[in-house]
Amino acid sequence: MPPNQNPLSCEQPLKIAIIGQSPFAVDVMQKLKQRGHIIVGVFTILDKGRRQDPLAKAAEEDDIPVFKIKAWRKAGKPLPEILDMYKSVNADLNVLPYCSQFIPMEVINYPRLKTICYHPSMLPRHRGASSINWTLICGDKKAGLTIFWADDGLDTGPILLQEECDVLEDDTVDTLYRRFLYPVGVSAVARAVDMVADGSAPKRPQSEKGATYDPMLNKKELQKIDWSKSAVELHNFIRGMDSVPGALCEMLIPGQTEAGFQEVLLFGSSLWKTAKPGGKPVEIRDAPLGIIHDDGLLLTGSDGKYVNVKKVKFNGRMKNAATLDQITQQVQIEYTPEEKSMIESVRDIWEAILSVDIENDTDFFACGAASMDVVRLVEEVKDLFKTELENGDVFMAPTFEEFCTNVVLKARGANAPVEIEYRAVEVEANKMKLKFPCQLFIDGKFVDAENGKSLKTVNPATEEVICDVQCASKSDVDKAVAAAKRAFESGEWSKISARERGQYLYKYVASFYIVSFNVKY
Repeated sequence: MPPNQNPLSCEQPLKIAIIGQSPFAVDVMQKLKQRGHIIVGVFTILDKGRRQDPLAKAAEEDDIPVFKIKAWRKAGKPLPEILDMYKSVNADLNVLPYCSQFIPMEVINYPRLKTICYHPSMLPRHRGASSINWTLICGDKKAGLTIFWADDGLDTGPILLQEECDVLEDDTVDTLYRRFLYPVGVSAVARAVDMVADGSAPKRPQSEKGATYDPMLNKKELQKIDWSKSAVELHNFIRGMDSVPGALCEMLIPGQTEAGFQEVLLFGSSLWKTAKPGGKPVEIRDAPLGIIHDDGLLLTGSDGKYVNVKKVKFNGRMKNAATLDQITQQVQIEYTPEEKSMIESVRDIWEAILSVDIENDTDFFACGAASMDVVRLVEEVKDLFKTELENGDVFMAPTFEEFCTNVVLKARGANAPVEIEYRAVEVEANKMKLKFPCQLFIDGKFVDAENGKSLKTVNPATEEVICDVQCASKSDVDKAVAAAKRAFESGEWSKISARERGQYLYKYVASFYIVSFNVKY
């Protein structure tokens, strides 16, 4: 049995040429092999330095012929030597899972079963190379994917099959792709090939009714935020640019105002549905003042409603929006011998992903890393350090030295207690000295009541005043409820399971009971 052929699950296996790139194309190739189809050739892009495309690497490992092509045509005509190279594999069907090159019609129409393509939108809506972005920017309630027959137009060929899903309120390009368009897309391509093989694949002409062609978002003017839009429209634009290329605005960075307005990219958008928080104002060109607060950067739409963003990027560096007004300095730490050994293992992981020599100042993204590389890095380093990491940790620390420092600090401080400042009341009871707060606890901080009012707490046995406790106003309660809602939906509380929440609450109640018992008896 050929090395790239598995036991058949398809009754009519096809000889397939895969034309494209990316991890998505790798998974499509593997899925087609699992279903018994024979991959006779892979046609992909040139290496970037020493780094070859994942599809080329996977194909070579499976002993599948790989052809790395700079261009298929010149002056609008196919290059004869490239065309002959392609014809040599004698494919029954071309499959284009993800392809950034223009493929000549002489290649599209050469196989006896022609060519099918994957497109991440519900065609004919959102034709073009940035279809996922525009699905979100336009505020579509539904997203989807299309497998279609290639023709001489741009995403205009007859439809073979489609799959659809709901768009969630805070979906980004990354979340929508990972949750639906990638996994369902891989299965859809494989199913489409099986349908072609057994002769059941339809060819439904695309209607021009409802058809749209959206421009590629590779020009700066298309990436800029239009501040005349409503809060919902701003949110849709920001998440539609997350994480590539990023929604662009200009602002005066606190502490760097002498540099004038700087270009800033915004990420992690959500609609702000509670009262406007207090915070530090920041000037944004052509927009109302932004507010830097404990949960991010608050922006105002033309309708007076708010959008909150969690992260910003300027001067090539990602930063938590809540700390935009704080000067960040690289932490210097001394590594233990064990940590030094693990850091060398991290270096090996970086080298395996990027195929370059890794220095302390090597930038992960400047070396060409894509979103799937981030996922791979996070998963492998999590296994190595046995600590929790997220994709955002890579964006926040893109150089090797910064990344290692942050990972080590996370590993060291995973169980470290958090010190919280509060105004304390000290009393003695049953030969014990007790110290406890007398303020309100809102959004992770002890604070005084907004109205300055307090209540006297009295010992019922002696009617002696123990202390004055802050008395919450309606506004204080609203802030506390809003903070609790954020924590539950998007904060640390949201990252743990219901079982873990129950365990924490049980410990809290148990400790409260023990303290109460000791004070009483």
